[in-house]
Amino acid sequence: MKALVIVDMQNDFIDGALGTKEAAAIVDHVVARIKESNDELILFTQDTHGEDYLSTPEGKKLPVPHCIENTDGWKINESIFKAWCENKNTVKADRVAENCFVDNTITKPIFGSERLVEFLKTGVASGDVTEIELLGLCTDICVVSNAIMLKNALPNIEVSVNEKCCAGVTPQSHTEALNTMKMCQINII
Repeated sequence: MKALVIVDMQNDFIDGALGTKEAAAIVDHVVARIKESNDELILFTQDTHGEDYLSTPEGKKLPVPHCIENTDGWKINESIFKAWCENKNTVKADRVAENCFVDNTITKPIFGSERLVEFLKTGVASGDVTEIELLGLCTDICVVSNAIMLKNALPNIEVSVNEKCCAGVTPQSHTEALNTMKMCQINII
């Protein structure tokens, strides 16, 4: 089965504190991709920060509070979440929380999700997961980090990134991240 990983499609990255027109432009593509999903395990990552964000190493380099846990900006985009809930053809865990990797700066001090990688390593080892597709935000930060972590941890599994369902901080950095992933033998589809 394919695992479809939806990276950080949260309000603050789409039209909130760090939103861009490019991020807003991919929402319909992500919704369409979820609606066409059939027998895939859909997983979400969710960037999560606390009220102390500005005092963290990331907050000192990017002093824009975002994805503060339990705020509207932290939530997954409503259209995207609704498409997932309504698609009865996807593989879901018993509880919604099991399909979502909420990593805060304590459990995930890096841009990729180590918990996601460990979860998918278990799925690959059991034969349940045979390929991985990623999409989401930001191509040049969290998408590239997760894709490279997965490719390094699972070198014999096809890892792909869906280009039209990703956006970077800038169009140029989006393209640069896609090129970096190609060089690391990650498929760009």
